[in-house]
Amino acid sequence: MFQTPSSEEKVEMAGETVVETPQDNTKVDEPIKTDKEVIAEEEAAQAEEKKDAEKKPEDAKKPVEAKAKKPVVHFKEYEEDVVYLYQFTRSPQIPSISPFCLKLESWLKLHGIKYQNVDHKCKHRSKKGMLPFIEINGEEIADSEHIIEVLSKKFEKEMPAELSQDQKNVQHAMITMVENHLHWTIVHWKTKDVDNILKGYKLNLQDVLGSKVPGSVLNFYFKHSFCRKGLKRVRSSGMGALSAEDIENLGKKDLQTLSEMLGEKDFFFGAEPSMLDLVVFSHVGQLVMVDKEQACPLRDFLEADAKNLVDLVNRVKDRCWADHWANATGEEMDLNPHIPKPEPPAPEPEKEEEKKEEKKEEETKDEADKAEAKEEAKEEEKEKKEEKKEEKEKVNMMTKLTQAFSKLKPSSSSSSAAPATEEAKAEEKSEEKTESKEETKEEEKKEEKAEETKESDEKKE
Repeated sequence: MFQTPSSEEKVEMAGETVVETPQDNTKVDEPIKTDKEVIAEEEAAQAEEKKDAEKKPEDAKKPVEAKAKKPVVHFKEYEEDVVYLYQFTRSPQIPSISPFCLKLESWLKLHGIKYQNVDHKCKHRSKKGMLPFIEINGEEIADSEHIIEVLSKKFEKEMPAELSQDQKNVQHAMITMVENHLHWTIVHWKTKDVDNILKGYKLNLQDVLGSKVPGSVLNFYFKHSFCRKGLKRVRSSGMGALSAEDIENLGKKDLQTLSEMLGEKDFFFGAEPSMLDLVVFSHVGQLVMVDKEQACPLRDFLEADAKNLVDLVNRVKDRCWADHWANATGEEMDLNPHIPKPEPPAPEPEKEEEKKEEKKEEETKDEADKAEAKEEAKEEEKEKKEEKKEEKEKVNMMTKLTQAFSKLKPSSSSSSAAPATEEAKAEEKSEEKTESKEETKEEEKKEEKAEETKESDEKKE
């Protein structure tokens, strides 16, 4: 029933791979591997590959973890817990033409937090591309509202007004109206005409941007960059389909609402300022501080129909800024009026002695120069006297010669010699007169010089 396999047939056994029987007895047989051994070898190879793959990312991660990333800040030599504020440069009319920058700096002043404005000529922006932003302890924080939240927690500061929950809700709604609606009506007025912002706030773009480019070129650049961007943002805020008059009327309605809410109170919620007062001050102040020579309908509306808002602006300004407002505006435009300026160094005693010695040397030089001038004047006088003597001697010689000539020829030349002698005498008299006049003039000049030297010596004493 069963047949044994021949040497040329294939043999298949359970648990083994199919192999052929050797036909040449001279060849050495290789060890036959079972399926289990092959599978085990493959699994071992795969495990080694996985280990190598796991080692590589671990090695790559180690140097990254070893090097701690340092914060990238502009002000690297910072003082601990000092706020370094980056904002727009000053203007003669208002400390900042940005209401958000003005709000943040006013909040810092109101709470007495130590800060410093960085003079960056509008070159830096936050990582979000915004101004203002701050740096504190090597960390950058952007957005004025977020900055105030972080700093109020860090320094445990709150606005003086204590509000109920209902008042907080009203404050939130009114701040939203001011910053997201009234703000864009103000931006529209600023950017629709480049003169509104340049002449309204008396901006000198060379000082603002720290550039030596001619003003006409900077004005053209400002018009086609800043103003265009501002108008695009106004359109994107939802006012793009409205006319200039409609946008202006919306701004007047917002101002009227704020005026009615304020009424006759000092601040919106009583006797102490709240965040709403600070926000309204920073935005409405942009209109109140516009130069009177520049036309501004919203400013005129405030002065005519919302005077209590003008009073609020002045009240908050005095509360937060006091005398620093005058130093931060006008001709001075000091970025840090709150930081005391170093006194000029006192002169060193050695330098004072050197100055005294220099003065003495100068005095001795002046005296020597005066003495030399006197000697020169004396020498000139001597020379003049000698010249006069020589002239006199010449005249005397001429008279003697004429007299001797007349004696030799009395008959023929008597008539001609007489007038010659008379002429000679007349010349002598005229010369004597001129000499006397010159001598008197020289004496007067000497007296004047002597008086002048006396007066100069008295002044020095």
